[in-house]
Amino acid sequence: MYDAAGKLLPNFIFVANIESKDPQQIISGNEKVVRPRLADAEFFFNTDRKKRLEDNLPRLETVLFQQQLGTLRDKTDRIQALSGWIAGQIGADVNHATRAGLLSKCDLMTNMVFEFTDTQGVMGMHYARHDGEAEDVAVALNEQYQPRFAGDALPQSLVACALAIADKMDTLAGIFGIGQHPKGDKDPFALRRAALGVLRIIVEKNLPLDLQTLTEEAARLYGSKLTNANVVDDVVEFMLGRFRAWYQEEGHAVDTIQAVLARRPTKPADFDARVKAVTHFRTLEEAAALAAANKRVSNILAKSTDTLNDHVHASVLKEPAELKLATHLVVLRDKLEPFFAEGRYQDALVELAALRATVDEFFESVMVMAEDDAVRVNRLTLLSKLRELFLQVADISVLQ
Repeated sequence: MYDAAGKLLPNFIFVANIESKDPQQIISGNEKVVRPRLADAEFFFNTDRKKRLEDNLPRLETVLFQQQLGTLRDKTDRIQALSGWIAGQIGADVNHATRAGLLSKCDLMTNMVFEFTDTQGVMGMHYARHDGEAEDVAVALNEQYQPRFAGDALPQSLVACALAIADKMDTLAGIFGIGQHPKGDKDPFALRRAALGVLRIIVEKNLPLDLQTLTEEAARLYGSKLTNANVVDDVVEFMLGRFRAWYQEEGHAVDTIQAVLARRPTKPADFDARVKAVTHFRTLEEAAALAAANKRVSNILAKSTDTLNDHVHASVLKEPAELKLATHLVVLRDKLEPFFAEGRYQDALVELAALRATVDEFFESVMVMAEDDAVRVNRLTLLSKLRELFLQVADISVLQ
């Protein structure tokens, strides 16, 4: 039990499934069960503290992580390196993240965690504090397993985020690297939960991490142990798939998610910004018409066998509507360049929505597939430039 301030109280609650004539006897009976367990815990705690947490490192060599992937000590070494690398990417203390990685699995070898398995991480934190480790190192040992389930709290400090991501990515890269990815409802290594945990941390903490480079680094640390040559692509695709499931559960439309996934953005925070931008775009009255126009452009370009120009040739533009569209695109391209660079996708799509009337006028008065080769290719090039601007955010042609 805890008080209103979250402080542990010297009390406990139990539930009896009978109506007793002597409640005190039931209370005494339960106290007799609890007292020895608490005494055991005190004994284990005091015994464990007779040596430093770090002294448990050699014993990790006796525990197998996975037959092909080595021991928990091997995993610890990889987590240590990956935690430091991630810390450098997100602006965390590299030394503290590396230290947390080294100590991350040491509490698994303690008497307390062996007897009370659900205290893993928690005891690592307390033992680290007892050893005088930096506070963010100690807390990271507890928070490395977060989020443990849907809706669970995330690691708070950047050091803890680095460790939590490193632990999960090491497992993902390793298991995919030996071809044991989840099949059907079977997921013995909880890879779906690990992937979603990584994505949640990166998105909700707005960390500048790229799944591609993150997975490459995690896989690299395995050396020659991995047998799946496509491990990086497999892990990234798997994680993008978890994005789809997560965002659907959050209420985003399936075609909105597909529009963004078509661009395969591998930075989770960037993916999130694009989904939110497309979701907002769909509230604009111009959205449906522009989505239809993009679909039309996509179909025209897909069916064409012409080789397009590198740029639109102004001298070949003849119709007022195509001149107007070309001019509008040039102005927008220059205006939107910093928007795209800064990830201001919502602002960019609002600006692009202003193209609706110009695009409608183009399709109403211009014959794209003209007989004159130069004119036709120039118009196709113009449409490709229009589509490229939208594709900087998402493929809105898939919106229904």
